[in-house]
Amino acid sequence: MNLDQCRALLKKRLSVDLYRHTLGVAETAADLALTYGADRDKAYLAGLLHDYAKELEPALLQQKAKELQLSLDPVTLSEGHKLLHAPVGAALIREELGIVDPEISSAIFYHTTGRAGMSVLEKVVYLADFIEPNRDFAAVGRLRELSRSSLDQAVLAAVDLTITLVLQRGLMLHPDSVALRNDLIARIRKQGNGG
Repeated sequence: MNLDQCRALLKKRLSVDLYRHTLGVAETAADLALTYGADRDKAYLAGLLHDYAKELEPALLQQKAKELQLSLDPVTLSEGHKLLHAPVGAALIREELGIVDPEISSAIFYHTTGRAGMSVLEKVVYLADFIEPNRDFAAVGRLRELSRSSLDQAVLAAVDLTITLVLQRGLMLHPDSVALRNDLIARIRKQGNGG
């Protein structure tokens, strides 16, 4: 499936707002990939497809997870749609679109929670989801500014924001987000100490 076919499919599959968001994420991910040395084409495609399963009904998401025999943690299953659309989407792009690139799948799988040891491509898609041009929230300007100077600092600011919002809303905090935060802090400290 080429990019034009992919965009046409998404335009039919997604709401107008979500489609516009995915185009913004794709372009932002491609730009970040150029800045930080990830594959631009993979970043664009992962950004374009990151919310492939987002508008599936919650019951259908659960059904697809079972059908695809996804091994999912209790937090992802408990928080449902907010987290479940990412791993289901990563599996569906393989099943329905024939996209089998493990780097693209992983970037889609972890775009909501992150994880320790994220690849540059995974970080680029994670961050692009926060800072694409259609996003409008208080901290987005700071995140965009950080994204121009340090990928790790920008992703850390994004995961801090996510953790804060999750706690404020009384939701379950995914352990992968905590692991991402700790990993980034360790990495940044090491870089600051010349190592």
